[in-house]
Amino acid sequence: MKKIKRVAIIGNGIIGIATAIWLQRLGHQVILIDKSSPNLRASYGNGGVLASCSVVPINSPGLVTKAPRMLLDPDEPLFIKWLYLPKMLPWLWQYLRRANAKHCRLTAAALHPLVSNSIGNHQAMAEGTGAERFIIPSDYLYVYKNRKHFESDAFGWSLRSKHGIKWTELNGTEFSTYDDCFADSLTFAAKMDNHGRISDPGAYLHALEQHVIDQGAIKINGCFEDVEYQDNELNAVIIDGKKTLCDVAVLATGAWSKKLTAKLGVNVALESERGYHIDLWHPNLMPKAPVMVAGGKFVITPMKDRLRLAGIVEFGGLNAPSSAKAFNLLRNSIKHAIPKLTWSHESEWMGHRPAPSDSIPIIGEVAQKPGVFLGFGHHHIGLTSGPKTGWLLAQIINGNMLHEDVSIYSPNRFV
Repeated sequence: MKKIKRVAIIGNGIIGIATAIWLQRLGHQVILIDKSSPNLRASYGNGGVLASCSVVPINSPGLVTKAPRMLLDPDEPLFIKWLYLPKMLPWLWQYLRRANAKHCRLTAAALHPLVSNSIGNHQAMAEGTGAERFIIPSDYLYVYKNRKHFESDAFGWSLRSKHGIKWTELNGTEFSTYDDCFADSLTFAAKMDNHGRISDPGAYLHALEQHVIDQGAIKINGCFEDVEYQDNELNAVIIDGKKTLCDVAVLATGAWSKKLTAKLGVNVALESERGYHIDLWHPNLMPKAPVMVAGGKFVITPMKDRLRLAGIVEFGGLNAPSSAKAFNLLRNSIKHAIPKLTWSHESEWMGHRPAPSDSIPIIGEVAQKPGVFLGFGHHHIGLTSGPKTGWLLAQIINGNMLHEDVSIYSPNRFV
């Protein structure tokens, strides 16, 4: 009979909460630890799409030549806080070195097991939690100006095809018949089924967290400082200077993980990829399914009582304020995509996506700190891959044999 473990989970976004749910189902005790307000988490502000097609990394071929032009064009969804540039140069050098076909194929192969069947993974995780009501099966569309525009994205679609992702091409009247709310200038779409959306990401995460607490988890509000060992075994985590006894610790602290893991001897090449959303409340039009507007690189997701516009890539660290120009770009983009759209009022959000330099999430045990596990670095796919990541961590912690090779996610690649 396996020992019941007391597991401290630091970071209560989708990765941490998913890990907690699967651990409780295996009979382990859970302590939830977080210092932040729920609405600061990337899980709160994400685009809400369960995007099983998301295997193509941002640093794809051509980025090195495209990025300078994009940074100088206010209509492109790439921004930087220029004073922050010197601090991120070591990370940026590694990131851009991988903007080639070979590394993209390796990254896609690593991401696919985490994102495939995302809606099924969410349904399995949420079963019996009360959060099931937020999971909505749906199509997911990439919308383009025309077929030529779609064909310019051929490399990304070839990666998706290689991993079994199928789509239906909707051209001209086929697209307008499917959904007639979009601008006449958008005439082509690649439609994928077997995807999904979350009707309210913040409420969904809250319901999952409440379920974990209802199942006996202890909740602690505080800041992780270090780990403590006794007789070469993990004995406690230090939270705000106080010991919390545990047998296992999981750091799922997203974009804030770099400084925390450095204390453990893991120097992760990680940056915050700042993302934005605007919620448009009580819109007069509601798209049939979530849509990625390829030209603007932003997602339009139907949610409860609102449309969420989510996207933008901005580099500027964890402390700089949000940028008005990023919000304005989202506003201008939706006017071009759905010209007849109106709404009652807006709400804005900016958050931090954890971006490793190799675009591959960090999942696994720290070699030099037995009993300490990491789960972060999911870029744009945190919500999509959360249930599978949490399941993997729970199986490893429980001592179960895995059929898949998870070595590519190992945190020890940064030691």
